[in-house]
Amino acid sequence: MSVPCTEKPWEFLNEYRGKNFTGQWPTLPEMFRITVSRFPDRPCFTIYEPDRICLNYTESLRKIEAVARWLYSKGIRRGDRVAVTGKNAPEWTVAYLGILFAGAVVVPIDHQLKNDETDLLLKVSGSRILFVDEEKYDYYVKNPAALESIISMKLGVGTYIYDLDGPPAEIDRAVETDKAAILFTSGTTGIPKGVILTHKNLVSDVYLAQGTPLIVYHTDVFYAILPIHHAYTMLAVFIEAISTGAELVFGKRMVTSQILKDLKEAQITMLLGVPMLFNKVLAGILRGLKAKGPIVYGLISCLMGISGFIKKVFKVNPGKKMFKFILDKASLTSVRICICGGGPLAPSIFRKYNQLGIDFVQGYGLTETSPIIAINPIEAYKETSVGRPCPQVDMKILNPDERGVGEVIVKGPMVMLGYYNLPEETAAAFTEDGYLKTGDLGYMDSENYLYLTGRGKNMIVTEGGKNVYPEEIENEFQLFDEIDQILVRGYIIDEKMKTEGIEALVHPNPEFKNAKGETPDAAAKKTRINAIITEVNQRLQPYQKINKVTILDQPMEMTTTKKIKRGNLN
Repeated sequence: MSVPCTEKPWEFLNEYRGKNFTGQWPTLPEMFRITVSRFPDRPCFTIYEPDRICLNYTESLRKIEAVARWLYSKGIRRGDRVAVTGKNAPEWTVAYLGILFAGAVVVPIDHQLKNDETDLLLKVSGSRILFVDEEKYDYYVKNPAALESIISMKLGVGTYIYDLDGPPAEIDRAVETDKAAILFTSGTTGIPKGVILTHKNLVSDVYLAQGTPLIVYHTDVFYAILPIHHAYTMLAVFIEAISTGAELVFGKRMVTSQILKDLKEAQITMLLGVPMLFNKVLAGILRGLKAKGPIVYGLISCLMGISGFIKKVFKVNPGKKMFKFILDKASLTSVRICICGGGPLAPSIFRKYNQLGIDFVQGYGLTETSPIIAINPIEAYKETSVGRPCPQVDMKILNPDERGVGEVIVKGPMVMLGYYNLPEETAAAFTEDGYLKTGDLGYMDSENYLYLTGRGKNMIVTEGGKNVYPEEIENEFQLFDEIDQILVRGYIIDEKMKTEGIEALVHPNPEFKNAKGETPDAAAKKTRINAIITEVNQRLQPYQKINKVTILDQPMEMTTTKKIKRGNLN
């Protein structure tokens, strides 16, 4: 367990205020320079494939400043937009920070988007220069459109980012209230929404998130396996690491075997991921335990229950020693803290990780809030909650119903400036008294813990007038190996009354084997899926029960953070 700390994680900045920065919060370049002065020789950016390459903080600063000078020599000035798109790698973070060091605004773009979708975001953002991976380099060299330069983040392909430099320059540096990044949220149909985040938004959030308390040390090793353009990984992994002098290790493939190899080789201590990642790792652990036979599995399950009780009640963590053999095999021995975000996690999964001796918490936020606004405190976590609001977050529930459920609204220094060039959409996102409307439904308990029930736009209204939240039902299926994906939605059963029934779209796990180790045929799979639905229905409230099941032959389309794209379904 972590040792409680009475000093706020951002208080050390006071000794640098007036010397290294003048505002309430440093800008991202000022923050990075402070970290370099504190930990000049610490590993900063590391990658293990194909060869281990590591830049320490001093070397990283040197390369970042060279990129900034080159950008200045190309006419980039304070407030100009420069885009970056590519796989997770040190070059990506050097480009990102180099853009900010030049006083410009960074536009991170999902590298998995189609070329025409990327083209649209480049046009909407008005980006002048693009840092790009090798996959799209040739395309943009041939189709530069309004781009002035295309820079490769892969050695041997075109102009390489680490070869850039320029003469000494008097760069007009950004201030904390300046735009730092424009992040485009999921979906690129119609007019894309670019969330404007300032330096103050990002820097305040990275330090305030540590005040839950979530203690991060300069000796920690973070693992960037989720796409780094996404607000969650960008802030909670990349910027979090460089705010404290920690090491950032880049993962290349979202494949469980590769992830476990990286965790062991790099001795990762901070593992942040989405529910799908943690579900897969835990499912592998449980499969291994079940293979030892029902007696051994039953004994270990009993011991896990005892471990979890001791940890929860007495604040002592016996699981790390009790289950060392399990954690060793799962490459989780070095992991100090796991944090889940980016979507709802089943409480049963949260509970099992903690029972195994891992400090496992979940948080909550959205791109518009930089993104973190709530985290479960390690010392006082609640398994069904996403945690308490971070310091300086003013959170309320708008128009609560009889359960206390309403829309979550927030104010705080991490809340976005607005949507880029969309004044009407920006105005609609806030209440009259300045609270951001998150679009998420939830309630708060007497100890100020937040519980989410789902997205407002996904809510189902049943024939009896009850409000049903699909995410609550979907959570019940996270530990069934037979199911690869499940999406719960409403369907119209009475057009005139607009009442809805509850349907589950299920894509079975193609790798699922039966008790005999055989791959079942379609009919057997359907029978098993229906049996699982019946089992879960028995645990649900009568008005929550699934009454229609559709089994899909093909998986549903997902975002790069492994959430199903609900809007793409017929």
